[in-house]
Amino acid sequence: MIDLRAHVIRFRGALAYPLTTTRRTVLTLLVAAVTYCLLVLSSFPTYSMQLLGADLGYVDDAVIALTGNTYRTAGAGGLALVVVYAITTGIAVTGALGRVRSAGRPDARGLSAVLPGLLASGCASCGAGVLGLVGFASALATLPFDGNLLRLAGLLLLVGYLSRLGDPRHCTVASAVESE
Repeated sequence: MIDLRAHVIRFRGALAYPLTTTRRTVLTLLVAAVTYCLLVLSSFPTYSMQLLGADLGYVDDAVIALTGNTYRTAGAGGLALVVVYAITTGIAVTGALGRVRSAGRPDARGLSAVLPGLLASGCASCGAGVLGLVGFASALATLPFDGNLLRLAGLLLLVGYLSRLGDPRHCTVASAVESE
């Protein structure tokens, strides 16, 4: 039986963990910003490659233009999902690094749970750019709500990962008495 209360407590712990030190907060914000830029830039890869190929100084222009493009194509909800996904990715990466540091070695089962969320929501956020590279350019166009449901599904996978992870400084192994 799934204990929803325990998952909520662990999720709150995972959200609070990056705020425990300045270094973790900066890391989380840095990963979130890089994730957002990558997601937005990959939404229109040809434009991004041409602009950044001319000069890397155009990265701010490209991010601003493609943020507007994301807003126009996916709406305010779609843009909000991309932003929340980027922030959640920052939290998940910081938590995963904290788990590796606490455990001394990565737990493959726990760390691999973040990959489906990164892939599912990442592909939906970047649109036909990545999907076109793997031969599924028309797949996103056939999805209802401009791919926002797939973005939401990827976000839910990350939330599920965080609810399993909790605060990586604390062990969350259930005792035999608790599992009965």
